Amino acid sequence: MAFLLVSAYLLLTHAQGAPVENGALLETLKSQVGLFSNKSEHYSAQVRPPGTSRQIPQTIIIGVRKGGTRALLEMLDIHPNIVVAATEVHFFDWDENYVKGIDWYRSLMPFSYGNQITIEKTPGYFTSPQAPERIHDMNSSIKLLLILRDPTERVISDYTQVYYNRVESHKPVQLFEDIVIKNGALNTKYKAIQRSLYDVHMEKWLKHFSLDQIHIVDGNTLIKDPLPELQKVERFLNLPSRIVSSNFYFNQTKGFYCIRSDGRERCLHESKGRPHPLVNNTVLEQLYSYFREHNAKFYRMVNHSFDWH
Repeated sequence: MAFLLVSAYLLLTHAQGAPVENGALLETLKSQVGLFSNKSEHYSAQVRPPGTSRQIPQTIIIGVRKGGTRALLEMLDIHPNIVVAATEVHFFDWDENYVKGIDWYRSLMPFSYGNQITIEKTPGYFTSPQAPERIHDMNSSIKLLLILRDPTERVISDYTQVYYNRVESHKPVQLFEDIVIKNGALNTKYKAIQRSLYDVHMEKWLKHFSLDQIHIVDGNTLIKDPLPELQKVERFLNLPSRIVSSNFYFNQTKGFYCIRSDGRERCLHESKGRPHPLVNNTVLEQLYSYFREHNAKFYRMVNHSFDWH
């Protein structure tokens, strides 16, 4: 960006033949280069390519937290007909953002061409009481992506993320078993367990959207063999098949697939794929048993079963 501003300055002063006052110069450069100001602290100024505009997302990855949403977004970003929002916007689940309005939401989206789909992902949407109705009010025909994994594995991954965050912040931590078990029984009020009750949350979404508007990505399969799951998403979004096997390579050190596209190789952030704690088998069985009925209900809801415990 600095290069663009310096180049614009040289062109501008050469064309005008005289120095320009600093304030006037800045405003002129914004106009010439195409910078757009935004009050959001999350916003990063971009140069607008000719023929592009910011669009409200036509597709949203609604969750689930620790289900593989970042991996899904990064992998879909390979597709030339897809552009993705850089950050989790939390527009539909955080009241303080929702009141800022749809123009604020649009301003956080990347520039896109007419043949491109804009995708935003905020995992908190899936478990939010307000998000389904708010998204429906914005676009009742929108297509939604939901990536899920084994509920027990998701709970452990949820715990792991919080554990490392607390360690890095020098805050006290608890063992997994001490949080999940209270007074000898499963602590079903634990937020991580609540987030894994897929049937409870899905019921809210199906009040506002038909099942054919929601494509469920198998998160357990995505990390083992990404291509088939991504090809299903391409078909769901009515996009030409552009993602191929050569876009992925298995990183032995990290233990998961990384991405190869546009002559570059990239892996997910180091915070992804952290080792999980070893969990007591008795506790695992309690979690499996608790989720079993909820899973069966979810399978009936979506007319599809998964290889979960």
